[in-house]
Amino acid sequence: MNNSHSLTETHQHLQTSQPSISLDNIQPRPPANPIEVAIADWQIIKQHDPSARNWLEILFCYPGFQAISCHRFVHWLYRLKLPFIPRFIASLNRFFTGIEIHPGATIGKGLFIDHGTGVVIGETAILGDGVVIYQGVTLGGTGKETGKRHPTLGNNVLVGAGAKILGNINIGDNVRIGAGSVVLRNVPSDCTVVGIPGRIIRNGSRSIDSAQNWEYLPDIEAEVISKLFDRIKSLEQQVQSLNTQLHPAIEGQIATSPIQDVNVTDKAIEDFLYGAGI
Repeated sequence: MNNSHSLTETHQHLQTSQPSISLDNIQPRPPANPIEVAIADWQIIKQHDPSARNWLEILFCYPGFQAISCHRFVHWLYRLKLPFIPRFIASLNRFFTGIEIHPGATIGKGLFIDHGTGVVIGETAILGDGVVIYQGVTLGGTGKETGKRHPTLGNNVLVGAGAKILGNINIGDNVRIGAGSVVLRNVPSDCTVVGIPGRIIRNGSRSIDSAQNWEYLPDIEAEVISKLFDRIKSLEQQVQSLNTQLHPAIEGQIATSPIQDVNVTDKAIEDFLYGAGI
């Protein structure tokens, strides 16, 4: 119950208060030294992927590294306001790598796009340093905005496979977004987000059980349903007890209860709660 109360309290706090992240404080930074950026892009791959054995493999066998290297050149052309050519090169980049990055996207040092197929990064997206993105991620818009319409990610953000971050929202530093999540609202720093829509399950301002690591992401919906199921079972037992007191069984007559044949239903619910996600 303490964990459930903590999650509920965190959710209520976030519903009533928005993260103090302002676009005024997150602006595209001046371009860094290209050699420094290339080294950072190479180092983060070595840091996060144990199968990256040498620089030749990274250079020729990692489409994420190839895509971001091409994008940095294309982004330079885009900043020169050169027409057509940046978009054309970006299209070729998408064709050969399977990764679509608009030339206008502003990306910091040390971006790692692992596997990469299906990744989409929109025109006005801004990514900080040390961001890790897995396959199928979309940093897109909602179709209802103009101007700055794509998300802004802080430093050291990790985005799991298939996650969608949509709209002009801000994701703070050191945030982890679980695979398949859909994030539509601002997320403060040092949080973990999972689910559709994305819900914060860990907040850096609160103590976190060390047994809960990145490999374990709880199913928020199943946890809530489990609590409701336990409450219903308790109420059923109370009704059963009251019914027995109000209608005592006559001698020689088998006691009956209006709550019958629930074992099959209970088993189905338990299978969902404890077998979901397998």
